[in-house]
Amino acid sequence: MRKSIFIVLAVALIAGAALFVWKSKPMNVVTNTNKEFSMTAYYDPAIKKPVFSLPQMIVKKGDKVKVKVTNTMGMHDFTIDEFKIKEELPMNKEVVVEFTADKAGEFIYYCSKPGHRQNGQWGTLKVTE
Repeated sequence: MRKSIFIVLAVALIAGAALFVWKSKPMNVVTNTNKEFSMTAYYDPAIKKPVFSLPQMIVKKGDKVKVKVTNTMGMHDFTIDEFKIKEELPMNKEVVVEFTADKAGEFIYYCSKPGHRQNGQWGTLKVTE
C-alpha cells in the first residue's frame, strides 16, 4: 500500500514539474501579418462620381498588405504616394497590389485620373503601431 502511494506521488510530482517547465517556456507564436483586401473601382452613374467600393483599410505596421482591385467601369488607377504605389487598372481585370506597411499613420489611396480624387474616389489606409 505504501509503495502504491509512493508511486502515485512520484508520478504526480513528475507530471507537475513537466507542466511547470512546459508552461514557463516561451512559445514560438506565429502571427498572421498578411492583410488582404478586395475592392472595385468604378464610375457610379447614380451619383455621377468615380468611387472605390472600399472606403477604409486598417492594418498594423509591418503587415504585408495585398489589395486586389478590379475596375468595372471607367478609367482608373490605384495610388498611394507614401508607399510609391501607382497601378493602372485595366477594365475588368483584377490588379494585385502588394506592399509592406512599414510606416504608421493615415494615408490616402486614390485614383489620380483628372478630377477623380477631387470628386470622391479615395479612401484611407490606417497603419497602427
